[in-house]
Formats: sequence, structure tokens, C-alpha cells
Amino acid sequence: MSVRQSTSEPALSGRTVVITRPAGTGSSMARQVRRLGGVPFLLPGLSLREVADPGQAAVALVAALEDDLLVFTSPAAVRFATRLASLRTQATVLAVGQGTARALRLHGVSEPCAPSQRQDSEGLLEHPALADLKGKRVALIGAAGGRGVLRSELAARGAQLREVHVYRRAAPRWQRRQLEVVAALPTDAHVLLSSAEALGCLRDGLPVAAYAALSSAIAVVSSERLAEAAREAGFKRVVIAASAMATDLLEAAAR
Repeated sequence: MSVRQSTSEPALSGRTVVITRPAGTGSSMARQVRRLGGVPFLLPGLSLREVADPGQAAVALVAALEDDLLVFTSPAAVRFATRLASLRTQATVLAVGQGTARALRLHGVSEPCAPSQRQDSEGLLEHPALADLKGKRVALIGAAGGRGVLRSELAARGAQLREVHVYRRAAPRWQRRQLEVVAALPTDAHVLLSSAEALGCLRDGLPVAAYAALSSAIAVVSSERLAEAAREAGFKRVVIAASAMATDLLEAAAR
């Protein structure tokens, strides 16, 4: 899907777009915003870091590669996993979303399974490969925490489940200049949100005045669930994108 753009006016035409992807991962989206005529502002909602004991994580990952199914929860899970071990495996590999599937293909997994419609845990759980897991060894590869939807449902379907934490999430560190910019955001700015955990970090970590300005802008969210979280976090204007993919979020911001 591509963002619709008029031949006479860029789709985002001077609009400020706040990118809350984890620290160090928003540059590609920022370039897309500029190409569409917008003004990107990087305000990470999370920082992604290696686990405390990479050696132990590597041993766990290598063991998991012998399981029947591998479920990668995010592009970050793929990126950090490849730092620990090659992803060569005979297992069926599944991805939460097309972005994660794309990351897997870039790292040598030729045919990862991913949802074609709903790009989240619930969408992946509809895949036929996860319908009956009795007696099957399933590895869930990602970070500690999160909603736990996959964890609980895979176990409920009879999987012999193991979790492999290949990275960890932490609160980001913002620079003074970032706080000054967010405090002065125009009310027609669009804030791209694809993680409830990132939203929570922004709400709890930003100074009161800065968060008030952020929540006065327009939230562009990746799901109905996140729309409700954004409203509870103080956003009055919420637009729901088709998925968490950059093209879908930017298309929603361009409406």
C-alpha cells in the first residue's frame, strides 16, 4: 500500500509528524515523511537494549532453533537475535506483522509466515500453522513484558512453549532540545503510535507541559486497542491506521 499523494501538493504538506518508534529506528520513517512534504520529529517512546546476559540468551536461542515453530514478535526481535546466532533452522517461522517478516527475509529466512490482514498478535493467531499446537515445541522470541497475548494463547493451544528474550525495553532518554520542541508542537501535528508501552513511557516520562502539548496533537494509532489507550492517555483526536506499518501510518496521517 502506498501513501496517496497529489501531483500538485505533497501528501503531508508541511505537517509536523512525531515519530515515536524506539530510539535509533525512526530514521527510515523520517525520510518517508520528508519525501511526502512533512516535517519529521523523532521522539522515541522506548529504548531497545541487549539483554543483561547475551551469552545465556545465545544458548537459549540456539536451542530454540531446533523447535517445531519459531514466533518472532517484532523486527527488533529479529535484529537482536541475529546478533546472537544465525537463524538457520528447519522450524516453521512466523512473524507478528509484515515488517517482522521483511526483517526475517533480510536475514536469510526465505518464507516466514505472517498475517496478511491484521498486523498484530491477534492477527497472527489466526494463521493455520498455530491452530493446533498440542505436543509441538514453540519458541516465542522477543523481549520480556508486553501484553502477553501470544504467550497465554499459545500455551492454551497446547504448545510446549519456551520464551527466548533476545533484547529488553527501557525508558528512552530525551535531550533538552527534544523536550523544547514537543512542548511547542502545533495542535495539527500528528503523533504516530504503534506501541502501548511506548505511549505509557511518553505519558509517564515527559514533563507535564510537554505531554500536554503532545496529547493536544492528533494521535495516529495502529489498532482499535491502541486508540482506546490513546484516549485514556489524554488524546482527544485519534485516527486509526490499517496497521503499524510505516506506509499505513503515514497514509492515515495524510488524510
